[in-house]
Amino acid sequence: MNIGGNENKKSLYNYIAILIIITIINSLLSRYAVITWQIAPGVSGLYFAVAFMIAFTLWFGMWGAIAAYIGCFIGAGMSTGLQPGVNAYWSLADFWQVLIPLIAFRISGADAGLKTKRDFLIFLVFGVVLNNLAGAGWGASTLALGGIISWNNAPDIFVGWLIPNIIVTIVITPLLLRYITPHIKKSGLYVRNYWI
Repeated sequence: MNIGGNENKKSLYNYIAILIIITIINSLLSRYAVITWQIAPGVSGLYFAVAFMIAFTLWFGMWGAIAAYIGCFIGAGMSTGLQPGVNAYWSLADFWQVLIPLIAFRISGADAGLKTKRDFLIFLVFGVVLNNLAGAGWGASTLALGGIISWNNAPDIFVGWLIPNIIVTIVITPLLLRYITPHIKKSGLYVRNYWI
């Protein structure tokens, strides 16, 4: 019984370490993107961080989703001076963008390694289209709701968020999932459900 307790503690420490590491990576990627290609406060015209956030979440479950939220909050929101109150709910855009494919993969039993056409189709629908629609819609509308942009600018921000995110997720994420997932699974750190 004590061995199981030590095993659980070791596993928790491993996932906390993973959470910290991928939060730092997400924050740095987000910061770089919004400095280099900013189209609105916290919004990048080429937010390639989302491609990595989706892969991290499919590999590490909710640890990846939490890291996506915190990474966005710090890297895209705080670092660009977004008001903390607005940033708190605006950063949920990245959370939705990774949570939607995670739920779809877990419910459907799809393989994050994209081994079959079905896996890839689930990825396309939930990891490229629906999640990015939700993120762009949430992000643009919450910026307008918070008074950061005008409602007249929200459609342009929506499109400027959506199209590049679709491009980077269709180009980068399948490569990460196809070629790195087997190594993550072999490491024993792959989260099969949501937390373990």
